[in-house]
Amino acid sequence: MSPNGATELDGHVAILTGASSEIGSAIALALAKDGASLVLIGRHADALQPVAATISALGRHAHIVCCDVTQGEQVDHMVAETRALFDDRIDILVNVAGGSGGLAAPVWEISESDFSSIIAMNLTASFLTMAAVLPVMITRRSGRIINIGGTFGLRGRAGRAAYSAAKWGLRGLTKSAALDAGPFNITVNCVSPGMVEGRRFDEIGAEAAARDGVSLAEARARISAAYALRRVSTSDDIANMVRFLAGEGGRQVTGQDLVVDGGWAI
Repeated sequence: MSPNGATELDGHVAILTGASSEIGSAIALALAKDGASLVLIGRHADALQPVAATISALGRHAHIVCCDVTQGEQVDHMVAETRALFDDRIDILVNVAGGSGGLAAPVWEISESDFSSIIAMNLTASFLTMAAVLPVMITRRSGRIINIGGTFGLRGRAGRAAYSAAKWGLRGLTKSAALDAGPFNITVNCVSPGMVEGRRFDEIGAEAAARDGVSLAEARARISAAYALRRVSTSDDIANMVRFLAGEGGRQVTGQDLVVDGGWAI
């Protein structure tokens, strides 16, 4: 916060996909605390309402748009609605939407439709939103795009070929877009979380405990031991990196894949 009480992102407009997820809601709250107005994107309004209510309680603007970000026409409508609402201003895009799906199979057992679905969720969707907002940012000669990747985009993973391929692709998309957009004062970066505290980590811990015949606490400790810092990340850890990149401190960082994983993919 500045000496006059203003926050760093006062007046800025941020579009956030996947806003109802644990990581997405933490990022939304962090950007709102820094002063941004949020456009919360997801497929179901009901899932976004609690996030919007939390942001509104801070005295910040939160607008919900239902949109399937794998569909180009819906993305274009979402961006048009945002432009109309905020006087043609879009300062920040954060792409959180994605998922590994229920698929855990070797390459030869993955169907073409399942592979395409995972690629669409984790790569094509980010391409579509970036392509839609970049002309707005170029006109303003300013913008920040932050894609949420993952450490499966740094290391292969058995049973996760489609998801890993999508996250590797997202890194390439990020770097190429950074070169395209750089002359217009637009940064494009990727933040790659490792394991994050929350529902998924709880499930993995419970599965490991049952498999190994140990307590849940012991299973979690064994998983955490694989990380240099002996702990998995929290959603706030990811949000803090995003808010850095979205703010003035990140003005000279672009085309980077910033890993927030406690030292797993070293």
